[in-house]
Amino acid sequence: MTIAFTAGFILCLSLILAIGAQNAFVLRQGLRKSHVFAVSLTCALSDAILIAAGVLGFGWIVETAPATVPILTWGGILFLSGYGVVSFYRAFTQTEGLYAEGANAGSLFSAVMTCLALTWLNPHVYLDTVVLLGSVSMRYEGAQFAFGLGAVVASFVFFFSLGYGARLLAPFFSRPFAWRVLDMLVGIVMWTLALKLILT
Repeated sequence: MTIAFTAGFILCLSLILAIGAQNAFVLRQGLRKSHVFAVSLTCALSDAILIAAGVLGFGWIVETAPATVPILTWGGILFLSGYGVVSFYRAFTQTEGLYAEGANAGSLFSAVMTCLALTWLNPHVYLDTVVLLGSVSMRYEGAQFAFGLGAVVASFVFFFSLGYGARLLAPFFSRPFAWRVLDMLVGIVMWTLALKLILT
């Protein structure tokens, strides 16, 4: 059981470590100290649902229903492209740094809905959490629950660490230039992911 738990934890953590659309959004919310708990919880719970679906065998359904792939792919391309435009717009119009907690925070509803869209409209999320984790879990017959639990714990640890750990960088982001750089990087990440989906 311990081996399966550890394997699930390490594999899930390795899959979500790379900066992507979802992680970039959590990082930005953490830097702004804006709805950090809600955003981190939304990401972690979404992952938990997808991981559970994969471990319980939903990966087989996805693999046998190829018609869902282009729908998810083009939905993800459109959303990532649009979010990239917004990020580049902020990069060229940002004139203020982060001086106070919650500055320009936006609504909780907007933050959660953006987080949900970045999670559930990303085809790679399904490939990583549902198909890949689901298929690997089959190797641990009799200990699949432990494997899935390890993956879920890894997701919670990562997103809450990213959200609240970002505050350590708050002094650096008191300068408008730092925000411009971050938004430029986020925009590049979004468009790169969208281009990768188009090419593949």
